[in-house]
Amino acid sequence: MPKVVITDYAFSDIEIEKGILEPLGCAVEGGQCGTTEELIDLTRDADCVITQFARVNADVIDAMEKNRVIVRYGIGVDNVDLRAAAKKSIPVCNIPDYCIDEVADHTLAMILALTRDLYFILRHVKEGTWKVPVDLNRLWALKDMTIGVVGFGRIGREVVARLTAFRPEVLVFDPVAESDEIQKRGATPATLEEIYAQSDLITLHCPSTDQTRGMINSGTIAKMKDRVLIVNLSRGDLVQTDDLVAALRAGKVAGAALDVTNPEPIPADSPLLKMDNVIITNHIASASPRAVKKLREDAAKTVVRCLQGQVQPYVVNGVKT
Repeated sequence: MPKVVITDYAFSDIEIEKGILEPLGCAVEGGQCGTTEELIDLTRDADCVITQFARVNADVIDAMEKNRVIVRYGIGVDNVDLRAAAKKSIPVCNIPDYCIDEVADHTLAMILALTRDLYFILRHVKEGTWKVPVDLNRLWALKDMTIGVVGFGRIGREVVARLTAFRPEVLVFDPVAESDEIQKRGATPATLEEIYAQSDLITLHCPSTDQTRGMINSGTIAKMKDRVLIVNLSRGDLVQTDDLVAALRAGKVAGAALDVTNPEPIPADSPLLKMDNVIITNHIASASPRAVKKLREDAAKTVVRCLQGQVQPYVVNGVKT
């Protein structure tokens, strides 16, 4: 009887996963592991592992005795040590085609809320102020803006599709995207340096890698326009938090909208929480009933493919299946 363990999950139960896996003879065990020791205890004798946010590091992977696949509930896989898994010939798989519309919609909601200063205005209205409560320089029309999109994967492309309806100038940087494809979708290919120098608003849609971690920092912010707006719905560690705070305080960055933070959850004493030009949501951009159902079903189906010896379509660490 294959043992499938789920290291942690943000759902109320794991009945969807059990409904797919138990009829095939699998024993499914769920946990809420928070430490390396808990993860080792749970996954040591597992045949397959599904994980959400738990840090599946090299120590955890090295202790696995017979695991055949690690499946990440989500698109990003930065909580899994890909090199350690590859060294043991364990494929790491993600679910790259879920929540695309949800994250793109959330991005546009954050951009519009930021450029129209909605949260600040809403607070003043609720406090009884029925007049323009903001500096008019904090109100933008997208048509008058240049927006830089960093990353042109599934989500980045959908963000561009939504943005073009508002008719801003859209610049796109992605080192692996074809220029013709970017232009076909109504945007202009650009270098990262051009994005920094020319954009009124920069929105991030790239994974957390050695090349992208900390890409928004004091040095790159200095290259940006004064009063630039920054939007991040990708990974919190793309942004150096202290540098963003300093730039917001100095007025170099006029506002930020974040669905992810570094660290996460955001500390209760973070200066970002006290700034009226910062919008923060709690890593919720991917959520909808449809998206969560697909995420869970596809994670379980990835395990099924492993147990049945099928080729996995979404392996992110180069291990052949």
